[in-house]
Amino acid sequence: MDRPLGRRGLLMTGAAAALTLNGVGFAEAADGDEKTQVLRGHLPTGSPDYVYLPVEIPRGVREIVVSYSYDKPQVPPGTQGNALDIGIFDERGTELGGPGFRGWSGGFRTEFAISAERATPGYLAGPVRAGTWHVVVAPYTVAPRGLDYEVTVTLRYGAGGETPEPVYPPERARGRGRAWYRGDCHLHTVHSDGRRTPAEVAEAARAAGLDFIVTTEHNTSSGHAAWEGLWGDDLLVLAGEEVTTRNGHVLALGTDPGTFVDWRYRARDNAFGRYARRIRRAGGLVVPAHPHATCIGCNWKFGLNDADAVEVWNGPYTPDDEVSIAEWDNTLVAAARAGSRPGSWLPAMGNSDAHREGQDVGLPQTVVLADDLSRQSVLEGLRAGRSWIAESSRVGLSFSAVGGPGRHAGIGGRLRAERDEPVTVRLEVSGAPGCSVRFVTDQGQLYATELPASGEGTAEWRTTPRYAAYVRAEVRHAPADGGASGLPGAMAAMTNPVFLGGDD
Repeated sequence: MDRPLGRRGLLMTGAAAALTLNGVGFAEAADGDEKTQVLRGHLPTGSPDYVYLPVEIPRGVREIVVSYSYDKPQVPPGTQGNALDIGIFDERGTELGGPGFRGWSGGFRTEFAISAERATPGYLAGPVRAGTWHVVVAPYTVAPRGLDYEVTVTLRYGAGGETPEPVYPPERARGRGRAWYRGDCHLHTVHSDGRRTPAEVAEAARAAGLDFIVTTEHNTSSGHAAWEGLWGDDLLVLAGEEVTTRNGHVLALGTDPGTFVDWRYRARDNAFGRYARRIRRAGGLVVPAHPHATCIGCNWKFGLNDADAVEVWNGPYTPDDEVSIAEWDNTLVAAARAGSRPGSWLPAMGNSDAHREGQDVGLPQTVVLADDLSRQSVLEGLRAGRSWIAESSRVGLSFSAVGGPGRHAGIGGRLRAERDEPVTVRLEVSGAPGCSVRFVTDQGQLYATELPASGEGTAEWRTTPRYAAYVRAEVRHAPADGGASGLPGAMAAMTNPVFLGGDD
């Protein structure tokens, strides 16, 4: 059944424009029957971000199966081709942030199924109740001649089974008391566009020497209950989501398991603040991801006012990470005036964003000082900026500033000192052969030195609060071009700042 795109049904939802087309209906049928209908349509360039295809579901349906395809014509160099995402909402509706969400696979899968007993990864198991469901297709990019799609909906009739109660990871692991804990807070599995299973990610996390991980699937909460038996006293697993909008991605870190955060808006819709509050109400942190990534829709356009931290290093170190760090560093001057209390400045994080074999879990990783290995303590440490970033668990460091008798401050803290009082900044590093150390302040880099060939050493520098409002440390590899370009080498580790002067 062809469904041409028209203006009928155009909805302005308070966020991105959405179009609802005419739908299809199914009649009731006997147990064991299977009925199929096909919807075909054309989406021109400039189509709304989300196009809803209503499906009338009768009573007595056991399972719904949806598959889709679309054309991929050749396009001139430099022109975007066709890419179409897909998901589904049940009879409770498509309202932004509403209860109707039943799953999303983006462009990663061509078919999914939902029944009471089970669902395709990325989708939520539960009864297939009677009413108007909506398949949503989302034209990510559209070729100049438009996009032709075909969606096939199959209903399988019969009595539904029981939906299993989700089993979520515990909020605490054994830990080592107050200590530095290593984690990777941006990971994908088969529940979105990853190739690894949760079991394979857990195995890789342990091999990387991590103490905690956060599951952050694109636009779905289906992975929260996929870790049964995979956590342990040695590994804390936290729930989250990578909220993937058309104007950037944001990590919802450490939310209550089962929390779903909507993504159907752009920066121009002035809607993100609502969803940032949703993340915090669910106990999580708001962390823009890879803000200067080069993929379409990956640049962060919503600003940093609603953020709790920012992911400045994503995966193997690249030039866009360099830009993200420079932008983040520019925010620290205002923070130095405002004080160093949690929430008064924006901590930096690093995560792997690993999807498949060949992408290392824990490259990089965020190392956080927490009172114990628990959801609450880890999130408190991240929010306070008591953290640093390393390319692997082989790298260790300690960074602090010392003033007069009995006065010192560590990463994320403030050293109380008079404006002209001498302050000693000290960095101890291990596991970084061939690297150099840099101390960066509100003026930029003011000190640098080479580490011994072993990669283990100590660097000290003296300053005053008048000269440096804050100091942070970087451990860098040698430049790939030998320094000919004047650009620094790739990062091996970096810290959040220690602020100098004033009151706590």
